[in-house]
Amino acid sequence: MPDTPAAAAPQIVITGAAGALGRAVTQHFLDQGARVALLDRDAAHLHHAFPGLENSPHLLLPADVSSAGSVAEAAAQILRTFGTVDVVVHIAGGFEMGEPVHALDRAAWDRMMDLNAWSFVAVTQAFAPAMIERGAGAFVAVSAKSASRGVAHMAAYCASKSALQRLVESAAAELAPHGIRVNSIAPSVLDTPANRQAMPDANPAEWVSTTVAAQTIAFLAGGGAQALHGQHLVLD
Repeated sequence: MPDTPAAAAPQIVITGAAGALGRAVTQHFLDQGARVALLDRDAAHLHHAFPGLENSPHLLLPADVSSAGSVAEAAAQILRTFGTVDVVVHIAGGFEMGEPVHALDRAAWDRMMDLNAWSFVAVTQAFAPAMIERGAGAFVAVSAKSASRGVAHMAAYCASKSALQRLVESAAAELAPHGIRVNSIAPSVLDTPANRQAMPDANPAEWVSTTVAAQTIAFLAGGGAQALHGQHLVLD
């Protein structure tokens, strides 16, 4: 983790915590003794996913990552309670197939851009100032392998993940002088129940397990990644 006292448990914020990858990442950090603040849009879903964390030193908070105000409100509560945040893992986002580019619906475009690109802006706005003041911290975003190239009927999604990667790179350049690292993972297809249901004829053995993705996120959050800035680790 970024520079923290040896006796202090790292304090981690995870967005999209109630999803399949969010649960795997949360469990990984809990196993490492971290204190976590878990954000998800649906409070009921969040509490259902983590019933053992209620009435504990951890925090479970509803937040809409596409709303800067919603994220700022959650961040204020986290910083009041935790004092400092060492790592923010930004998993929340969205995926949908769509129309061809020449028939693309503006609402679908805005939805993907809000969920996958603007959300990163909202999250960094909420947590970067406290990290800058402290002179330490790390952001890890979840991008996608498809951010590197457009795919038919996925234009808005691919463009939004590409925008996320450019935001990660820009933030990394801006925040590195303050002792803050910004990187991402870029998985191909994650092995989740939703993807298995959506692609019943595919071979999940060829996909990326959420456990492996969580371990890679933890690497980017940890001391072994001190020299990585604005990188996208492709998981395939």
